[in-house]
Amino acid sequence: MTLPKTMNAMVTMGHGGPEQMVWHEDWACPEPAPGQVLLRVLACGLNNTDVNTRAGWYSKAVTDATTDDGHVKVDDEDPSWGGAPISFPRIQGADVCGQIVAVGEGVDPVRVGERVIADCWLRDPDDPLDITKTGYIGSESDGGFAQYTVMPSVNALAVRSDLSDAELATFSCSYSTAEGMLTRASVTNADTVLVPGASGGVGGALVQLAKRRGARVIAMASEVKHDEVAKLGPDRILPRSPANLKAALKGETITVLADVVGGDAWPGLLDVLARGGRYTCSGAIAGPMVSLDLRTLYLRDLTFTGSTVIDRQVMLNLIAYIEAGEIRPALAATYPLSELHAAQTAFVEKRHTGNIVVVP
Repeated sequence: MTLPKTMNAMVTMGHGGPEQMVWHEDWACPEPAPGQVLLRVLACGLNNTDVNTRAGWYSKAVTDATTDDGHVKVDDEDPSWGGAPISFPRIQGADVCGQIVAVGEGVDPVRVGERVIADCWLRDPDDPLDITKTGYIGSESDGGFAQYTVMPSVNALAVRSDLSDAELATFSCSYSTAEGMLTRASVTNADTVLVPGASGGVGGALVQLAKRRGARVIAMASEVKHDEVAKLGPDRILPRSPANLKAALKGETITVLADVVGGDAWPGLLDVLARGGRYTCSGAIAGPMVSLDLRTLYLRDLTFTGSTVIDRQVMLNLIAYIEAGEIRPALAATYPLSELHAAQTAFVEKRHTGNIVVVP
């Protein structure tokens, strides 16, 4: 095919609120460098990383919850997930579903035409196991909030599925984050997993993926969302903020707390973990600053694991789960890419269940 010289793109010009995302109809279309592929973007999911990076939420100067607005105090030295500056302008959007339309030098041309989803983690090709040498699509490189994007061929994972483009765009960030957390916490069929925020993209993925491992899963979500959360298959669903969590659990022994919420309720969540339990975390949408009684940590023999950079095998496993029909998408809504401002506002308001996707 003849490749265009320009494309539509939503371009983030700097840290701040939605006004920093500027619509362009004549942005230069990228070309694949050696080892890269060019994708025609079919759909791109939204995630907290995009909002947090734009707003500067990752800066240690910020102590409040995820917000769609820019933060007043953002240190220039650490506004990204990796604790370093990023370059603007930047096309964000990590959760790419696309079709390969061209390849760079060294990539087999037979890949042209493949429908793929992105492994969002950019690794050093000479040292792929070193997690200090990683980047993220939409942060350290341009992503999918455009008609076209490029990425290393190794990051474009072919998927054979009857799912729609928008449905496939729900998996890359949310489900890999969830599977990375469960892998880091070594969840098995002997565990009972408590999932706060189960109506969100990562929370819903945690429910499905923990059930896939055979674990017992107790989800927590706003009661108006319980019917939708039930479709994900948890064993029990509790209110988002029960007055007495221990009483609401009715004697359940929680061995794993899989958390992306944090916030003021955090001490109460931690307090229900059984002796020898594991806490795994990959987010803090309700706020990153929490109160920890160290006696809870050491007297109860708890294990804490943070989970950000995932092993490459996690995404390869997810592709297998998708193709086998072992996990399902939770697509809440789709928007045109040109309406990304409205889509991100809806995403941050969290009135939906599942994932929101934009389509160029």
